[in-house]
Amino acid sequence: MTVVVIGAGIAGAACAAELAAAGVPVRLVDRAGEVGGRMGGHRVAGRPVDLGAAYFTVRDGAFERVVRRWRDAGLVRPWTSELAVFGRGTRDRAPGPQRWAAPGGLGGLVAELVRGLDVELGREVRRVGPGPVVDGEPADAVVLAMPDPEALRLLGPEHPAAAPLVGRGWRPAIAVAAGWEARDWPELPAAFVNDHPVLTLVADDGSRRGDGAPVLVAHTTAEVARAHEADPDGAVGPVLDALRELLGIRTPPEWTLARHWPHASPDGTREALFHLTDDGIGLAGDGWGSPRVETAWRSGHLLGREIAGRVRRGRAAG
Repeated sequence: MTVVVIGAGIAGAACAAELAAAGVPVRLVDRAGEVGGRMGGHRVAGRPVDLGAAYFTVRDGAFERVVRRWRDAGLVRPWTSELAVFGRGTRDRAPGPQRWAAPGGLGGLVAELVRGLDVELGREVRRVGPGPVVDGEPADAVVLAMPDPEALRLLGPEHPAAAPLVGRGWRPAIAVAAGWEARDWPELPAAFVNDHPVLTLVADDGSRRGDGAPVLVAHTTAEVARAHEADPDGAVGPVLDALRELLGIRTPPEWTLARHWPHASPDGTREALFHLTDDGIGLAGDGWGSPRVETAWRSGHLLGREIAGRVRRGRAAG
């Protein structure tokens, strides 16, 4: 049996890793030049900056074992269990679970998951048809590990596997990173920003990464992202104005970087963590369950386990 996993974010990586561990031949493909998906980042001024997911939490036992492996390898560190909350001119605190961060960037965690696997980057899949077939080439199973709108684009609305993907909205966001010569704001691991016209989240990237660099990463509202979809850099000015208002920053940054995420997060959650059709088309990602890094990993991991189980049952029947 040959499985093609499309999408090398953490869900696709977890699915491919589980299949490979079960002895199932698997190919992981992605149109980008590196693995990571929305956990991928950039290097600016000689250091990595995470522009997608801000952090991750750990609740599931199987995911905890993976995180322990990452920690032993120096890839992750406990960051903070409390975030600030800005709203209507006030600043409060939001205690919660331990948030984890990656000193070398969250994309490195995905790279660790797929080390030694058959990964094809720079490959843009255009169509997944019944059978299943990938751009006309047959496969025994195909996994689409990506946001619903992207999976729907590959399947087409008339595909039998497309039904679960129809009818749910996704919110865009623009992530803006900015670096200063020196820190010019009060102590702040990260903050949720409620009821604000521009921002939803601010993270101190130097605190998050542990190197103390004077770098902030801010995520915009969906409305700002839609307004600047064609020109993400146009959101930089409003974001810097909002940071000055919230944090009292007086100096301009030395550099800025903006990244538009058209499908940053889904509206609402699903009870199911993945979907697998009888003819072997699987759907996984943070659109299944709740939109968290851990849930995306579990989605891919559990889907890989289910496909591997089908393989074992087929071998036993044969």
